[in-house]
Amino acid sequence: MSGPADVGYVLKRLRPTTPAFDALREESRLEGYWMLVRLADGWASGRNKFLKRGEALYGTWHGRDLAGVCGLNVDPYFEGRDKGRVRHLFVSARHRRTGLGRMLVETVIDRARQHFAALNTRAPQEAFAFYERLGFRPVIGEEFVTHRMIFGKGG
Repeated sequence: MSGPADVGYVLKRLRPTTPAFDALREESRLEGYWMLVRLADGWASGRNKFLKRGEALYGTWHGRDLAGVCGLNVDPYFEGRDKGRVRHLFVSARHRRTGLGRMLVETVIDRARQHFAALNTRAPQEAFAFYERLGFRPVIGEEFVTHRMIFGKGG
């Protein structure tokens, strides 16, 4: 299997205001996933523009197509600003199984490692193995976290 770099993907910071984002948002909605709808709503309302320290929103492009999205926020479910949260990961069906999701989340992990003590996510059951392969550990008994990666000594 070839990696994302082998097939011409370009990763860069994203503003979800382009027609290419609209197409990806609609694809996710039709699959029954609402994370990109929430992302667009949060951006439009100003509730979440990924502007706090450490935050970022990334997109991967394949030519003119936006192939995937993943963000990093300060985790809104915890007090303080020492925990990050993987947000709004979605990869277009045409680009799955290429390593693109891994590339997006690894980019978020690399950034989170510079700004946070831990990185949380609340993943759907079908994504548990994906996050665990990336080094996240399962979390039991927390309402808004299924997996966590701890940075620093002992992490």
